[in-house]
Amino acid sequence: MRAQVLMYKQDDPAKCTAAKLVRFGLAESIRFIRPHTLVLDPFCKTVLSNQDRSLFKSVCAIDCSWEKGIDTLLKGKALRTGLCRRLPALLAGNPVNYCKLSKLTSAEALAASLYILGWRHMSENILDKFKWGHTFFELNSGILSDYADAVNTTEILELEKGYFPHLS
Repeated sequence: MRAQVLMYKQDDPAKCTAAKLVRFGLAESIRFIRPHTLVLDPFCKTVLSNQDRSLFKSVCAIDCSWEKGIDTLLKGKALRTGLCRRLPALLAGNPVNYCKLSKLTSAEALAASLYILGWRHMSENILDKFKWGHTFFELNSGILSDYADAVNTTEILELEKGYFPHLS
């Protein structure tokens, strides 16, 4: 499995988790999305599950600012070749959005998707590069394990409602 990032360079480069992953060789910076790529899209209707593992050769996070219109960027042509999935609800472990629901950094999103797809060691390696990386796993350890063990997307949606009942 390959970790990739499509970088729009809208955030502070010193704080950009995607740029750090590329520097350490844990993710590849790409200019376009290839077929058989899972595109992490927080607005997608289809939730990611371990059933998706055989569909993808790579996972791509879109690295852009939450404040600068992420929803507009995700409707662009670049995403049409990949298959979009959204992550089930998780708590952010990063210091900027600590404990905010689903407001993850690119590194957290990649790590979560890899964990759910069964690439747990790769997931841990990604967040090992961040001082706060362990916090993401501590906040979500039971949740991530349950999501990864779920039989299908229906079960994941039920788990999501169980963990976060205020979600509609």
